[in-house]
Amino acid sequence: MDLYSAQRIAEAEAARTGLGTGPNRRLRLTLLIGMPMVFPLIGIMILLPKSLRDDALRIYEAGIIGCLLHYAWVFVRYPRYAERPPYLTRDLAMGGGFFLPSLLLGFWPGMIAAPAWALFVGVTYVVEGMREHRGHR
Repeated sequence: MDLYSAQRIAEAEAARTGLGTGPNRRLRLTLLIGMPMVFPLIGIMILLPKSLRDDALRIYEAGIIGCLLHYAWVFVRYPRYAERPPYLTRDLAMGGGFFLPSLLLGFWPGMIAAPAWALFVGVTYVVEGMREHRGHR
């Protein structure tokens, strides 16, 4: 086994377990920080005066948009499946997880964008596979 193969195996194992490295780590942290923050936000909104509740909600909604834009930025950097680090496609598709906080808060752009994002990543994966399969003929 050459050094490159050993390095790829080590990267794949690191990406599969824990937070991974590189873009996998960034996407997983984006999801782990952004998605569960809806619950403290709800608690904070209960304690805030009515005049500030909408502001807190808008800040979190901007955070959801920022998280989805971060996912898009990583996708732009690694558009082709063959060039992506191991498990990055799975991590990209996990951006659909922002549907739940959007649903809880009634944030319709997030309710549309999060599942559309996961569907987009899935479709690009299938199209890439079909192109690769056609190339082998």
